[in-house]
Amino acid sequence: MGALDDVAHRASGCEKCRLAKGRTKVVFGAGNPSADLMFVGEAPGFHEDRQGLPFVGAAGALLTNLLGGIELTREQVYIANVLKCRPPGNRDPMPDEVEACSPYLVEQIRLIDPRVICTLGNFATQLLLGRKVGISRVRGQRFDVRGRILVPTFHPAAILRGGRPGAGMAEMEEDFRMLAKLLGEAAPAPPSAPVEDPEQLGLFS
Repeated sequence: MGALDDVAHRASGCEKCRLAKGRTKVVFGAGNPSADLMFVGEAPGFHEDRQGLPFVGAAGALLTNLLGGIELTREQVYIANVLKCRPPGNRDPMPDEVEACSPYLVEQIRLIDPRVICTLGNFATQLLLGRKVGISRVRGQRFDVRGRILVPTFHPAAILRGGRPGAGMAEMEEDFRMLAKLLGEAAPAPPSAPVEDPEQLGLFS
């Protein structure tokens, strides 16, 4: 835990991009530092920026409910975002912001060492897969990235916005059941789809 605390301390004073000027708190991550399952979202929102914790608003409540559906709690998993500071107006992350912040995520993954990573939405999925791809094309698939299983799914906020009414929630529940099954396996399963250039952004190096 000490090494992860050291990374969190460095992130708390980070001024590597423009987002440092507008933040209330750095949102580093929360949960079990030895978790087998790690979630990676996009960026903090309004409530996360105020509290300094990831996924504490409405999207967080949905994530908590989905975890409960597979008999897990937030304390058993680790939850983080690609960006550690809130973009103004919850706009999409800019490429230079992702570049500045991604080393913290790389360190989190290395130190927590999860067997399974679930990416929530397009930005986290594209970053960790190292390629541009729409979440609707890859959600629910299993990718083998440097010995870890990566499962993309929708971002809870997209479900709440009604971006995928009806089917979206059912698909997320299906993806979470897959996560539970993967956690119950003795060893990571082989990939169901190839990963193109997973080292493109230097992750897991």
